[in-house]
Amino acid sequence: MHDVIISGGGPVGLFLGTLLRQSGVDVLVLEKRAQRSNHSRAIGIHPPSLAALESIGVAAPLIAQGVKIHNGMARTRGADLAGLSFSGGRAAHPFVLAVPQSVTESVLEERLQAQGPGALVRGAQVLHAYDDGRQVTVSARVRRSEPDRGIEQDRGIGQDRQSGQIGQDRELGQGRQDGQVETGFSARLLVAADGARSGLRSQLGVATFNRNYPDTYLMGDFHDDTGDGSTAVLHLEPGGIVESFPLPGDVRRWVVHTDSLCVRPNAGSLAQLIRARTGAVVDSGTNSMLSAFTVRARLARRLIHGRVALIGDAAHEISPIGGQGMNLGWLDAAELAPIITAALDGKPSSGALQAFEQRRQRAARQAVRQAHLNMALGRPLPPAIMTMRNCTLARLIAVPAVHDFVARRFTMQ
Repeated sequence: MHDVIISGGGPVGLFLGTLLRQSGVDVLVLEKRAQRSNHSRAIGIHPPSLAALESIGVAAPLIAQGVKIHNGMARTRGADLAGLSFSGGRAAHPFVLAVPQSVTESVLEERLQAQGPGALVRGAQVLHAYDDGRQVTVSARVRRSEPDRGIEQDRGIGQDRQSGQIGQDRELGQGRQDGQVETGFSARLLVAADGARSGLRSQLGVATFNRNYPDTYLMGDFHDDTGDGSTAVLHLEPGGIVESFPLPGDVRRWVVHTDSLCVRPNAGSLAQLIRARTGAVVDSGTNSMLSAFTVRARLARRLIHGRVALIGDAAHEISPIGGQGMNLGWLDAAELAPIITAALDGKPSSGALQAFEQRRQRAARQAVRQAHLNMALGRPLPPAIMTMRNCTLARLIAVPAVHDFVARRFTMQ
């Protein structure tokens, strides 16, 4: 029996697990991936998230390994159009931090393991959950890690406390070393942080609001020869937006709006698109990541279901354009953690959970609206209309109040 089980050991699940663990909560994080992915996905950490991450002591190591983006620049046809400064306001960290998600997950996992060794179990895929009103029982398929050690020796998984036997565990694999067992866990509370394709959300029958967008993008990381340094650049071009963001190690991420989804993307075609629209020359031989993707929004109509809470992408899938999704999940976790701690201490929680659900749904809807505007800004336009639109944007951004408002929105402040 644990206090809390978290399904999903991505950035959001790891952060919540560490928050709870440092408050003395017995947490078990189940992650279906046997190893961390090296694929760099979300890269932007906004000021409110840096403040939240500071509470568990990981802001400093992340900042040490990232790039501080203090400024953004809108550019068209090779000419600077309007600049944004993220250094205003009262944020303790007045910048957006660019760091690969693989680094973020590594730092978070290391912190969780320091707080509670063995709190994270990899290779554990949650299959079902049953809430009887007093506790939640979770069924998971767990990978055996060693050939001659019983699962019960690792964490007491499925162990009968009187006989010491595995009990109802059922071996699924062919060999002991790479086999799997299906076993049960129990906890007072369960948090689903298992991503946009959340199995727990589906099992619970939580309805969602869904919207598919027509926008498609091609994204890749290349060696940075632009000379733009730590500035994020938005190229507003008639053929569609081209975004570029600095990453550590003289790398720059490029995101290009495409006419349709690239079924077989390659670095050469992305480099050609970048050059055709912006004039920037990108060496395709330095490509280290490549991805083509579509965009959708999915909002869960309920975040609290009995003793189960949904956070992160399981609760709200947001367009990656604008980099809000991971940050939104961290802010979910930061608000939920003290409610969980209070509930475990026997304090009334129904009102706090209801308020949490309302606030986080409101934040998700705002993020969806912001992402919608970001995507609309990047769609192709006839050259004459694009010129008029860009000139209007430049005049507006030159107004200090508008500049500050836009900067706050882009940094989720």
